Amino acid sequence: MNAPYRTALRAALSRALVSALLLGTALPLHAAGVTIAIGSEPTTLDPQQRDDGAERAVTDNIFETLLERTTDGTLVPGLAAEMPSQIDDLTWEFKLKPGVTFTNGEPFDAASVVASVTRIIDPAYNSEQMAYFGTIEGAEAVDDLTVHIQTSGPDPVLPARMYWMKMVPTTYAADEQFGRAPAGTGPYMLSEWAPGEGITLVRNDSYWGEVPEIDDVTYRFIGEAGTRLSGLMAGELDLIRNLYPEFAAAVPKAITTQGLETSTLILSTANPVMEDPKVRRALNLAIDRSALAESLFVGNAIPVHGQLVNPKSFGFNESLPQYAYDPEAARALIEEAGATGKTITLVGESGRWLKDRELIEAVGAYWSEIGLDVDIHIEEFGEYLNQLFDKEHRPDAIFVTNSDELLDADRPLTAGLEYNASYASNVDEEMAAKIQAARTETDVEARKALYAEITQKAFELDYLAPLLNQEDIYGLSERLEWTPRIDAKLLVKEMSVSE
Repeated sequence: MNAPYRTALRAALSRALVSALLLGTALPLHAAGVTIAIGSEPTTLDPQQRDDGAERAVTDNIFETLLERTTDGTLVPGLAAEMPSQIDDLTWEFKLKPGVTFTNGEPFDAASVVASVTRIIDPAYNSEQMAYFGTIEGAEAVDDLTVHIQTSGPDPVLPARMYWMKMVPTTYAADEQFGRAPAGTGPYMLSEWAPGEGITLVRNDSYWGEVPEIDDVTYRFIGEAGTRLSGLMAGELDLIRNLYPEFAAAVPKAITTQGLETSTLILSTANPVMEDPKVRRALNLAIDRSALAESLFVGNAIPVHGQLVNPKSFGFNESLPQYAYDPEAARALIEEAGATGKTITLVGESGRWLKDRELIEAVGAYWSEIGLDVDIHIEEFGEYLNQLFDKEHRPDAIFVTNSDELLDADRPLTAGLEYNASYASNVDEEMAAKIQAARTETDVEARKALYAEITQKAFELDYLAPLLNQEDIYGLSERLEWTPRIDAKLLVKEMSVSE
């Protein structure tokens, strides 16, 4: 990392810590409520529309799914009465829990499952979450409490997909107010949304499951890491995520857990300048990932091994090496490609992921050092998502931290590499066909081999610039008791407070 950037970062961290320590008397927190800081305001509370982590932080407590994961990642029944059974190669049967209702009074039944599936896969709905649901073709009600989920091909990952798909009410989900006034089956329901300030949920007293201990939860939209830290140390907040590791010893409680997130740059292979593979190779050679892991994350991250697939996921290619750091070779490749002085646009956001702006600016500095003119755009999160999922006008490079809650290579490869799907920026139809083939391959070794071919090719052609496998770091108030989850969900029903 270059010296000026490192000095500026240290100064910013010092100011944030001093600000936190100088705050006055802690504000009292509501005894039976908790306050959580999230890095951006949700773009909607429709749980099927956008791929927005701020929305999920809220709607994970309003809506539910057919299957759930335990804190360690084991799939268990949720709204389903039992684990699903496979009727044939293309059909899975789910039995549903009886007596469950949405907070607007609609019943949860097979019809609402069919409506939820049909809605999210409808091309006209244009859900940003389709990388999770690639094979799902439809659903059919067998009776009120039995539903069949149909796939386009054999899909060994279907149960994990249904852990991600939130169930919505059959009728009300079509109302234009649904995204601002949601109704789910979950343990909490919307009380207030104050634009620009926060969202408050209250306990759903008609909840079908175990009554949660927490009466209400308020989410405050705080994009600046230092401000989140200040709020925690002043007693205004109970939970912050993306805690800077430098501050772990200063907060009341800090918890670090191995996460499922991989930071990466999606590189457009068709744009001028970027279409030359020498330029893309130079971009990867220019980044000192070990320095980023140590200087920015104090060891709470590790350099990736040549791919977007998380080491915990099926399909991780163990044969790929870490990316080399060779700025001289990178500079020579830029000169050889005739790209010296050319402009590339790097798009990102700030506040959603741990040290996202710092990572983006550090990468931009590395790329500038090899002779490129790097134009960095830090966008408001809604606009950032618009650009991330725009399939026609791709930035030269766009930052994203990809998570893999399905614990399978299909989701990250669909999102980052499948041509014309999700936020991929290459034009490789052959690779897209292999990703699609792997999705429905039931032979474990054959599927693993396909993923090895895909990740090897993406590595050799530098379709991406993956950076780090990152840990999740949380700051907690003294009174909050909570065990972080492998999928990073903030489920308030799993929290408790002591007074």
